[in-house]
Amino acid sequence: MSNFSEWIIEKVSLWLLRESPPKRGYLSDFNHICHEIQRADVLLIEGRSRASLIIKHVTQSPWSHAALYIGRISDIHDPAFRRIVERHSKYSPDTQLLIESEIGLGTMISSVDKYRYDHIRILRPHGLSKNAAPEVIYYAISRIGRSYDLRHLMDLFRFLFPWGLFPRRWRSTLFQHNALQPTKDICTTMIANAFHSVHYPILPIIRKNEAKELELIEGNINLFTPSDFDFSPFFDVIKYPILPLDAQGEYKNLNWKIGAVNIENRDSDNNFLE
Repeated sequence: MSNFSEWIIEKVSLWLLRESPPKRGYLSDFNHICHEIQRADVLLIEGRSRASLIIKHVTQSPWSHAALYIGRISDIHDPAFRRIVERHSKYSPDTQLLIESEIGLGTMISSVDKYRYDHIRILRPHGLSKNAAPEVIYYAISRIGRSYDLRHLMDLFRFLFPWGLFPRRWRSTLFQHNALQPTKDICTTMIANAFHSVHYPILPIIRKNEAKELELIEGNINLFTPSDFDFSPFFDVIKYPILPLDAQGEYKNLNWKIGAVNIENRDSDNNFLE
């Protein structure tokens, strides 16, 4: 029975993780991103898998995945945590590394280059102290190797139901009130917990207490989505477009193609920039 369950998990995971060709890598200057990204930055990804399409549709956000940037192996100064990274990394010492959680794979180390041709965004925790950043990273490292929960995989599979039969206003509500949301458990819960470990806010409820002082109440971390980091006022959005613009009006000299292009077809003819 155990072997059969594992076979089902593997097959469903492969089906959910099958990706379509990249279409939006041209939006960002990936080399610039690699140069400017900082440790403890959150990388948001507009995924291309079937699972990503479900997540984007239900959350009504372009962001379906999140990863935490930890730098290179040499940036991990604590010997114990560096050994963990070395043991689980298949990359060379100079590779820029992420920690992420994926369906069917669990929490693992990946290379930033994995998302070279994807639409990505950097979110930087504003004012995070130099002492707190390593603690966030160490928390994420401590989660490496955690396995994926079968319940969450099956719960995600339920979202394959044709949502077009339901009113639009129900779609996000159904997702937000589900207690077993797999995308949040594997995609962002690890990252949210890492920041929560140093008391860094993401999307807290802010209210006045009896003493008329402002107090923060963090929401259920298991219910965070990738877009919550984007919405958070405590994370700065960092963008490096492939055509950088300055304050000197250089946009006027952009090489515009004459004639309109149907918006639904604009991705089909893109040549990716190396």
